[in-house]
Amino acid sequence: MSEMDELEHRIIELEIQTALQEDLIGSLNDTVAKMQQTLDLQQAQLRLLYQKMQDKGASGEREPYSLRDEIPPHY
Repeated sequence: MSEMDELEHRIIELEIQTALQEDLIGSLNDTVAKMQQTLDLQQAQLRLLYQKMQDKGASGEREPYSLRDEIPPHY
């Protein structure tokens, strides 16, 4: 194989490697975006739960807040 063929082969391999890395980075970016959405939702739910606990405590009730209060009657 001539030196020119060797260089061309190396360039092609680098281009393939770069394309695969771009796909991987795109996939990882999508995964991170989905994880961020999940985290945002969980934080919002946690804030809501905390607020309900604060509201229940501020109303002077002695019973602690229970998640059982949130179960619909048909369960």
